[in-house]
Amino acid sequence: MRLTAFIFLVASAISSWSPLAAQDNPMPMSFIHADEWQAYQDAYVGEDGRVVDVFNNNISHSESQGYGMLLAVLAQDRAGFERIWSFTQTELMIRDDGLAAWRWDPAAEPHITDINNATDGDILIAYALALADQRWGVPDYVQQATEIARTVGETLLAEANGLTVILPGAEGFSAAAREDGPVINPSYWVFEAFPVLAELTPDIGWKGIEEDGLALLDRLMADGMPPADWVSLAGDVPVPAGDFPPEFGYNNVRVPLYLIRAGLDHSGQLERLGMIFDESYAPAIIDVTTGERIEPMGEAGYRIIGAARACVLYGTPIPPELQAFSPQSYYGATMHLLTLAHLRQRHNECLAPENAEGQS
Repeated sequence: MRLTAFIFLVASAISSWSPLAAQDNPMPMSFIHADEWQAYQDAYVGEDGRVVDVFNNNISHSESQGYGMLLAVLAQDRAGFERIWSFTQTELMIRDDGLAAWRWDPAAEPHITDINNATDGDILIAYALALADQRWGVPDYVQQATEIARTVGETLLAEANGLTVILPGAEGFSAAAREDGPVINPSYWVFEAFPVLAELTPDIGWKGIEEDGLALLDRLMADGMPPADWVSLAGDVPVPAGDFPPEFGYNNVRVPLYLIRAGLDHSGQLERLGMIFDESYAPAIIDVTTGERIEPMGEAGYRIIGAARACVLYGTPIPPELQAFSPQSYYGATMHLLTLAHLRQRHNECLAPENAEGQS
């Protein structure tokens, strides 16, 4: 199976879009500049293709590998992609169901310290593989992506209060596993990936998953508070899940970015998420029971999400200092590059001329 035209076959039916849309980019383009991608690799990617979360005891996880693969596609670095995928496939793809074990620790033996999967990591890996096939024509990539997408669609979805929701992992989150289950994480809806997964597995209702994810965000923000990172859907009204802080935090800071990258620029959800940013565009860890801003997220990689939201909604130019990429934390740097890549493709008007053009 090849995906040379998949984006536009599904564009009319699914509101999300892929960052590699061929009609916008008839020639391959790099939306991450070579010096930025090199700086990211120098800071976080080993020679073996392991993407290192340097502020989290140097562990790696399926999320970091999936992000690394996606960034390599956006940087048009096939060798880098293959290196990151090779580590992912060899070290993490060891579960019987074909999903990735979520946590790899260099200080432990064996290195896998939790065999459970993380569904957002699996979605990112499948999405990146499919885009890599579309760009470089490697049928094995799309075969692997299809297998992952099918397993996620057939085993990691649940029904809760009339919505189809994504379970964060195969173990520990369902209604059967927890008294307050199912427990979900809103940031696991990688909206831009759903059109691609729909092309891979058209019998699975990815469009409905997208729509229910947006409806879920509406419910979570109905009280005027931002969504908690971990939410119990056991009752009629969503509440913060037990055993987790009742906080909006580093997980959900990517929710507005996912909406923007999926082309949901003018969704009501994106409008309401303005509550998480201050006047300098910095989000914060927020207590969702009181609204208290506990700790600001001051890195440029987080602030540019708020600035991008203001630009796509209101036309506010992005401050020049946020357009300059400099690695700080793995996660913040990842958010920074994903935001810049999207703006360069879809919203050049938000950027200074020297930062606006993708490089061929």
